[in-house]
Amino acid sequence: MPLINEIMNESPKPVTVPETSKCSNDSKLESKKSQTVEENENLPVQYRQEVAMKRRNFEERPEEHSNALPSGAQMALQDKLDNLKDEGKYRTFVDIERHVGAFPKATWHSERNVSSEKPIQVWCNNDYLGMGQHEKVIEAMCEATRSCGAGAGGTRNISGTTIYHTKLENILADVHDKEGALVFSSGFVANEAAISAIAKHLPDCEIFSDAKNHASMIEGVRNARVPKHIWRHNDLEHLEELLESRKECKNKLIVFESVYSMDGDIAPIEEICDLADKYGAITYIDEVHAVDDLADKYGGITYIDEVHAVGLYGKKGGGVAQERGLSDRITVISGTLGKAYGVHGGYIAGPSVIVDTVRSFAPGFIFTTSIPPAVAAGAYASVKYLKESSRERDIQKERAEFMKMKLKEKGIPFINSESHIIPVMVGNAKLCKQGADLLMAEHGIYVQPINYPTVPVGTERYRFTPGPLHDENMIINAVEALDQVW
Repeated sequence: MPLINEIMNESPKPVTVPETSKCSNDSKLESKKSQTVEENENLPVQYRQEVAMKRRNFEERPEEHSNALPSGAQMALQDKLDNLKDEGKYRTFVDIERHVGAFPKATWHSERNVSSEKPIQVWCNNDYLGMGQHEKVIEAMCEATRSCGAGAGGTRNISGTTIYHTKLENILADVHDKEGALVFSSGFVANEAAISAIAKHLPDCEIFSDAKNHASMIEGVRNARVPKHIWRHNDLEHLEELLESRKECKNKLIVFESVYSMDGDIAPIEEICDLADKYGAITYIDEVHAVDDLADKYGGITYIDEVHAVGLYGKKGGGVAQERGLSDRITVISGTLGKAYGVHGGYIAGPSVIVDTVRSFAPGFIFTTSIPPAVAAGAYASVKYLKESSRERDIQKERAEFMKMKLKEKGIPFINSESHIIPVMVGNAKLCKQGADLLMAEHGIYVQPINYPTVPVGTERYRFTPGPLHDENMIINAVEALDQVW
């Protein structure tokens, strides 16, 4: 029997108290038990007085300070929250319970108790392909938990690297046709840690960032503490103008996304790569939801965020850059394991020297507990499956096009992008929230209102993400419900 089981199953042994330690007078023992510090004459007088004063201060403290928050601070923060509510921007969490094998059907716990359960359909999920409930993923996670236990036990450097982490990084490098890959606790951490570490450790480095980059990329740019230049969203002329103005800079890092998650538009990757070549730039692309020609043109480094694209595009699920035959022109690709792959975590893939630099210098990687072995195992199973199967992403594209067609028929305003993301435009925070509440309460349609700061004021919207598990009847019913609320 393993030692841990022996310890847990072992009956407690009786403790034998030596005769010399037993109290001969029970009344004396009771007296000592009830005696406070202030009453103990064996302690110094000054110490007893200090303890008494602290006790009085504690017992007499105002009720509003019981949470250790001064009333002024509490009022200031509450005012901020009240303003959000008045403007319709206050965010509320929706308690849902997904059911394996039944997605997108779920149960809404509206009042957080059993009696308020209501069946709903989820339409705003980032588990785009339903891999979070795939039998291969679930079994891989269960097997790893039974084998290795629940947690990783430490950082990657201190006992937190298992065979599951290594296998996951190897297959991610292969999916993106890169020399190496590195897994992080989230896609946000991956972007913040990688961008800041790369820029900090390249001599004379300046960053060129798309104006609509994700908050994680913005944090990476900010924390790099190097000169930065913001180019207008997908504006190639503006990017070239900025690159030209900094031609003498030794290292240029171009950072952008492949699929922009709120508008659903896709970056002009090839043209960005051309500029990178011309000006000697490094390209860093975020494929979390799915730009490199300019980087080649100017001899630069390109970093692309494919968070909303990995698993969904490309012959191996490597993202939009792969689908367009441009992976070899992207320096660094970042992605997530928590969207199309349906699990949790983030990663980068790129040249081994860049991956090793981030591994060795990025605090967001070094000082964070490693993702659990079960998560790594589930992610590996998902990546491996989608590397070989295109069926799910093919059906997902068909569903997205079908929903766009139905929205057009009803005259409901939406951004008709070339990606799988369908933003339905409302343009008013309060109406957006009211409409979402009606869709949920009266039609069982769950779509989260998107407002500031995720999108600019006046562009509030719903973000529909139909997937392979939303059938055509579900889509027709959802659009009918949306039309009635509209």
